[in-house]
Amino acid sequence: MKKIDTVDQFEQLLQSNEDFYFLKHSLTCPISASAFHAFQSFTEKNHTDSYYLAVQESRPLSNHIAEAFHTKHESPQVFHVKNGKPVWNTSHFKINVKSLEEEHSR
Repeated sequence: MKKIDTVDQFEQLLQSNEDFYFLKHSLTCPISASAFHAFQSFTEKNHTDSYYLAVQESRPLSNHIAEAFHTKHESPQVFHVKNGKPVWNTSHFKINVKSLEEEHSR
């Protein structure tokens, strides 16, 4: 997992990586903490290209992603991105190893 902090880093990621997972999470929310641990477990087990941001540290990037992906901002929120476009996303309690692995096996 790699932390992304800026819009420029995210745009470069969209250009250079065909298939990856991205988590937006809060540093102060227990639901986000649980989602972060599930995301981390999933990425380690499945060796996926995975990235994340902390909303409090990267608010402009978090807003940019919501606008670019035409989604409502939520935290925690996870995206599966293919060829620069989100093909799946979910949030809050739906972020768990099972849901991530189901998406990954599609």
